[in-house]
Amino acid sequence: MVTAAELERHTDDDHRYELVRGRVIRMSPVGYRHGTTLMRVGFLLSRYLENHPVGALMTEVGFKLASDPDTVRAPDIAFVRREHIPDDARGFIDGPPDLAIEVLSPDDRPAEVQAKVAEYLACGTQLVIAIDADRRTVTIYARGALSTTLGSGDQVLDLSAVLPGFSCRLSDIFE
Repeated sequence: MVTAAELERHTDDDHRYELVRGRVIRMSPVGYRHGTTLMRVGFLLSRYLENHPVGALMTEVGFKLASDPDTVRAPDIAFVRREHIPDDARGFIDGPPDLAIEVLSPDDRPAEVQAKVAEYLACGTQLVIAIDADRRTVTIYARGALSTTLGSGDQVLDLSAVLPGFSCRLSDIFE
């Protein structure tokens, strides 16, 4: 069993890792479509936060979601409201992000994605967004609600539950 503290000190290589119930999971490098989709979403959210500084946007930051055994997840994009940012925000953040966005990779297994979504929501994440760049769909998971999948370019992704007033068309993500 590996702890979050041990994972945080692990700097032997340039790979990304997550920790799931004490087991280290090496994350594969992402492909072109994944990376460009991630940048588009990040740009849209960054532009919103410039005018509405309600928290911090980050990529691949570790969030310690459970202890004994430890679980550390690193969503592709995370948003944390200002009041939830720890005073000493070094290292992994103890607790969940308010918003977690995962851009799916071709090798992601549906059961693993569902488990990760359920884990985020159970730990207190308000919204989890799963983006399938290949299918050009976005699935929205909210605490206490059924998931919703959007798939048309003119449909609107509304994140106002976490980011008041933020919305964008799917075509803005999948240009």
